[in-house]
Parts: sequence; structure tokens; C-alpha cells
Amino acid sequence: MKLNDLSENPGATKARKRVGRGIGSGSGKTAGRGVKGQKSRSGVAINGFEGGQMPLYRRLPKRGFTNIFSKNFNTVSVGRIQTAIDAKKLDAKAPVTIEALKAAGVIRRPKDGVRLLSDGEITTAVTFEVSGASKAAIEKIEKAGGTVKLPAAPAAAE
Repeated sequence: MKLNDLSENPGATKARKRVGRGIGSGSGKTAGRGVKGQKSRSGVAINGFEGGQMPLYRRLPKRGFTNIFSKNFNTVSVGRIQTAIDAKKLDAKAPVTIEALKAAGVIRRPKDGVRLLSDGEITTAVTFEVSGASKAAIEKIEKAGGTVKLPAAPAAAE
């Protein structure tokens, strides 16, 4: 088979409508745009315009805000860690850090850190050095004989 032998199935593609090509075509002269007015001209974008009526996006109240100090963590379940250990991608004897998780392909890019969640089961005793962990995840890890080292919380400013 050659590239020039390839073709779409019959009826799979539809020819585009060639507008403004003579009165006999059925869409000539004004090319389906009607007569006069803003929408018959070129360069028109009236998104959200409702003919002078107050647009929906202005009728609805503003709500909430974006916290500029919020952190965006990678979430990793303990089950996913166990799978990586079983697949020999993570070394159970070495501490599990952000760099180790990235090298093992568990996370793609370290955002503001890694947070452990308790989905799944863990059976290997592993030391974790991560940004955060849920209480249930810490319980599961300690039950399996592992430890979790979290960064020290900054002292409250007085």
C-alpha cells in the first residue's frame, strides 16, 4: 500500500460550502450573511452580547477568590507506591523522596511537593520524606513498619 492509495471511506468527508460564488449557487451575492448590519461585516465577534440587555455574566454575582499562596501538591496513594516497589522501580531500602518518585515514573513533575493519600494497601516497610500525608496514610505506613518524615511546620508569627 502506498500513501497515494489511501482515501477516506465514501461519505466520510463532506465538501465545504463555497459561498459568494454567483447567484446560481444559492449562496452568492451576500454569501448567506443577510443584508447589512454588524454581522454582515467582517471582523465581528459579539460573544456574550445580548442585544443591549444586561449579559448573563454581568447579571450573576461574583463569588469566591483565588488564594495566591495556595500550594499545588502531587497526590500519590500508598497503593501506587507499593505497586512501584513490587515492579522494582522504587528501592524499598532507600528513603522515598520527590526525586526518587520522579525517577521511578510515579510522578511526572514535582509541583509544590508530594502528598501521600491512603488509597490501596502497603506491605513494605518504607521511609518517606514527603511534603505531606493524610492521617490514614501515616497509620497504614507505620502499621507496615515504615516511617513518614514531614517538613517542620513554620512557627506561627506573633
